[in-house]
Amino acid sequence: MKNSSVRFVCFAAAAIIVMGGASAVRAAVLNAVPMQGGMVMPMVSYNAAAGRIQVMMPSEIPQLTPLLVSNPADSFNPADPWFDELDPSRRGASFSRRYGFVMAAMTDPLPDGTQMWIRKLSGPPELRFFRYAASVPKAFDPIFGTEGGTNALYWDGSMFHPAITAPPGTNALAVTFEVYLLDTTTGQPVPNSSSGPLVFDLTNVSDGRPALSIAQKIVVAWPPATTTNWVLEAAASANATTWTRVTNAPVVVDGEPCVVLDRGSDQQYFRMRYFP
Repeated sequence: MKNSSVRFVCFAAAAIIVMGGASAVRAAVLNAVPMQGGMVMPMVSYNAAAGRIQVMMPSEIPQLTPLLVSNPADSFNPADPWFDELDPSRRGASFSRRYGFVMAAMTDPLPDGTQMWIRKLSGPPELRFFRYAASVPKAFDPIFGTEGGTNALYWDGSMFHPAITAPPGTNALAVTFEVYLLDTTTGQPVPNSSSGPLVFDLTNVSDGRPALSIAQKIVVAWPPATTTNWVLEAAASANATTWTRVTNAPVVVDGEPCVVLDRGSDQQYFRMRYFP
């Protein structure tokens, strides 16, 4: 009887990520981030009589779309700050810049000594937010809690379209914001000035890549020379009187014959038995 070797390995059902729909030749290198559709703009105003921010929400729901779907032959410039997040060769995130904030024409002036701030109240961790600038110097800076940053930021009232990203997929997503006044003397929110919760709804699109599944397996291997008249057996104890033949068909891994077994909850011992 010869000793066998037992190795614990992880096998992936699909080891190669295939980018569905991608062309072998890139048609264009993009130097800006597409908006992925028309603007969807919450209209912000200050109501002096009520002493609070008001927001009129649009009804349209933007879609997060990966470049592999919206521009299947294109890529982003590796020199641009959004390349790692959005390019299909890197993170390949779905994205949209359609949501934005804009001040309504009919708004009262803000009280002296106050500023407007936007704060993210809640949202799934897979949603990421960036302050985007296409002009030099270009910017793609994490905001609203992304990469450990603060959830709140100052807003001067000019049109503001953050880039929103997520891993490609088919689940609907939502994030909740508020717009409020900040007292510049105390650094604290002005009481009762908040707009209240604003829910940004989003749909998402898969990029067609196959889903990977990973499972822990047991590989029992033996030297290549011992392939004749030897069979693999298993038992619950090294001193067992009854051993059961392992019927899994042998395969070759790293040049050695072996069998690949599922990990069970019970302990097992293995041996090679010679049959002349």
